[in-house]
Amino acid sequence: MGAKVRSKKSYRFALRSSLYIVIISIAALAILQWRFSTINWTILLFAALCFFSISFITLQLRIEKFIYKRIKKIYDDVELLESSTILSYPVTTDMRTLTAEIEKFAKDKKIEIDTLKIREEYRKDFLGNVSHELKTPLFTVQGYLETLLDGAIDDKSVRKKYLIRANKAVDRLIYIVKDLDLITKLEVGHLNLEKRSFDVIDLIQSVFDLLEMKAAKKNITLTFDMEYVDPIFVFADKEKIQQVLTNLLVNSIKYGNDNGTTEVSVENLVKNKVIVRVTDNGEGIPAVHIPRLFERFYRVDQSGSRREGGSGLGLAIVKHVIEAHGEKIYIESAVEVGSEFSFTLEKSIVQIEEVQ
Repeated sequence: MGAKVRSKKSYRFALRSSLYIVIISIAALAILQWRFSTINWTILLFAALCFFSISFITLQLRIEKFIYKRIKKIYDDVELLESSTILSYPVTTDMRTLTAEIEKFAKDKKIEIDTLKIREEYRKDFLGNVSHELKTPLFTVQGYLETLLDGAIDDKSVRKKYLIRANKAVDRLIYIVKDLDLITKLEVGHLNLEKRSFDVIDLIQSVFDLLEMKAAKKNITLTFDMEYVDPIFVFADKEKIQQVLTNLLVNSIKYGNDNGTTEVSVENLVKNKVIVRVTDNGEGIPAVHIPRLFERFYRVDQSGSRREGGSGLGLAIVKHVIEAHGEKIYIESAVEVGSEFSFTLEKSIVQIEEVQ
């Protein structure tokens, strides 16, 4: 708090109280003089000055010793709470200032408590979701291994089949843990982005190629909205943007209708920005789910037997990667019509110069 103490603004109180004492005392003295003799104004003036001086000094000393001591205790008690608001001011005995400081402190603490309550609820949900996501593959692995240990290991066909299934469950565990590690780094800001110029059209095409077989299983067509003859250069972390595109396209395939289409477009937004849109004609997302769609482990399908796999972190990672770039992500969706995810990217200086 520091050794310096603000001038204790109790002088106004002492001054007013002294004036009241002087007025009452002089009035009483004047009445006594008038009752027993004549009024002597010199004596009254001298008495007024003496009463005022004695009253003011006495009151001020008592206030500083009595009130300041107790107010100092309030500051010391607050210091135990490690407040960064009220303790930023020197100690004062001015009631108006002190009341304002205490009210501000109480308001800040209420906001802090409400925030902690929200975080506590979020923590409980997060731990419950992590437990649910991890126990499914763990129990799967455990079940296959116990079956093998109980004698099925002697059957070569069963042994191979169960080991393959157990391996897939382990792969899912690794997938979840890797995504958790990535999103944790993104949230705490420990993930360094390696930004450079690259052609986003070429990157989108490479993601199309990687997901071609996955899309073919549902006869979903991955396509551009038009033929892009010229490259479009952006300045970002190519690997992370590839992950964003992959996550969005995988989601569109998972929840898209058979024989559907997922279309990607890249448009100029402003002079130094482009917007990438991923649009599908799938089942769409009910409006009630959209505000929570980017939360970790949040799924539109809340049933116990989920139709599609995944870590449940895909969209959360997308949001954090885009925000780590200082960009925005948007979503529009209508049930039985489809969904559109879009995000902005910074144009490369090369692209801007070409436009100019």
